[in-house]
Amino acid sequence: MKILSFIKREPVLSASAALAAASMVLVPPDAGYADYFNPSVLATLFCLMLVVAGLSSSGVFGVMMEALASRIKREKTLVTALCLICFFVSALITNDVALITFVPFTLAMLCGSGEKTVIFAVVMETVAANLGSLITPVGNPQNLYLYTHFGLSPAEFFAVTLPLGALSLALTLGTLLLPWGGEGEVEPRSAPTGLNRRMAAVCGVLFAVCMLTVLRLLPWPVMLVVVCAATLLMDKRLFLEADYILLLTFVCFFIFVGNAARVDWISEAVSGALAGREAFVGAALSQIVSNVPAATMLSAFTDNARGLVIGTNIGGLGTLIASMASLISYRRVCSAGIARGRYLKIFTLVNFALLALLGALAHALL
Repeated sequence: MKILSFIKREPVLSASAALAAASMVLVPPDAGYADYFNPSVLATLFCLMLVVAGLSSSGVFGVMMEALASRIKREKTLVTALCLICFFVSALITNDVALITFVPFTLAMLCGSGEKTVIFAVVMETVAANLGSLITPVGNPQNLYLYTHFGLSPAEFFAVTLPLGALSLALTLGTLLLPWGGEGEVEPRSAPTGLNRRMAAVCGVLFAVCMLTVLRLLPWPVMLVVVCAATLLMDKRLFLEADYILLLTFVCFFIFVGNAARVDWISEAVSGALAGREAFVGAALSQIVSNVPAATMLSAFTDNARGLVIGTNIGGLGTLIASMASLISYRRVCSAGIARGRYLKIFTLVNFALLALLGALAHALL
């Protein structure tokens, strides 16, 4: 029962572990396994998790949101502002953290609003976080992985993501301008929460250290030592906030992909199916396994980094599991007592409409 409960709770990790185990039958463990892993990706992800947990604990995001709410009274204006903040902030703190931070605040702020308004607000925040995160290498795990795996320069990476980000922002704004409602007034909020300025300042410095590693100006072991040491001194409880499930999922996919690439018939079949269709296959596979595993699985069989970056980022739209960050919003909505069926209906309609539009525009312009 415990095993079944874990599989239900962590389906992506369970699937990745099963794939890794199955691949080990085809390629028994040997010295070649050491080449599968990308320690820079794992270390950078881990350090960013610690830094963002520190920023959240310092009260930075709470103060920012409370200050915003004190200045905006109309529902539609507040929803638009929150979605735009999610879009841009997710490029720095990842889509997962943006939704963990902003969705509960949104549900609290709109507690007196109609269910339709609340659902649309959370759906669009989720869309904004998933699309805004595509702009930078640290916005989401698949970008960091692809950026590092293919050894992309910042110029090469942003040449793909900035135009795609501009299209995404235009579509997000266009959707928010639709007559979806939100004409009511926002209920007053309590006084802003406290801010630990010292912790916020230290985390700001540590974030800069992480960015130096992403830009390949600082070796990842130095970053890892600096961030871990500072976290221990600042608040060792932050280590409990890291997403170890995601890190372990990456390890399992590294094993699976590494082994699959060493089996000739698998490598040839997948490479042939991908050739010239990386963006489409990346987006399609993301609908089934989510975009992080899709990026990891496909990267071993193509050199077309541009296609995979476009496909796996656009592929974050669509089904509820296309981006695992979307599940964060869904769980929050369910715990708030909002009708699941109605949320899924609006979520699916908005996401697939934007997936089709963004896919078509990206194909035509990029």
